[in-house]
Amino acid sequence: MIGKYPAKLDDKNRLFVPAKLRAELGEDFYVTLGVNCGRRCLTIYTAEEWKRISENFNNLPLSQRAGPTSLIFMNANQCTPDKQFRFGLTQFLMEYAGIRRDVMIVGRAGQAEIWDTEEFASLETENLTPEKLLASLEAIGL
Repeated sequence: MIGKYPAKLDDKNRLFVPAKLRAELGEDFYVTLGVNCGRRCLTIYTAEEWKRISENFNNLPLSQRAGPTSLIFMNANQCTPDKQFRFGLTQFLMEYAGIRRDVMIVGRAGQAEIWDTEEFASLETENLTPEKLLASLEAIGL
């Protein structure tokens, strides 16, 4: 998944799935707590990726399946978009990520993120430096 897609929550806290992400997300996907560069956002996982994450979680020792690790699952929302390709966000997830009305949906390889527009703009401005971009390119082997 790639790209940036501005969107607005409607009065029922629903978001429209960007056309370019529909096929990649599939008919069902999961939204839960996320973090990027120390900032709160929401992360969208495909059903396939969610299954893999769930299996990894279930394979952890019982002592590691508590606290912060389980919060990802406790606060997850399974989403099945309606005929207009809208899906809902829970109030808790919106509050966690500081989402008001305007959001940016961004692709992040095998996942996507949902950001409050202002928070995303701040993150992007802070990280769009030649030094940070070069470090990122080196980290992914370019």
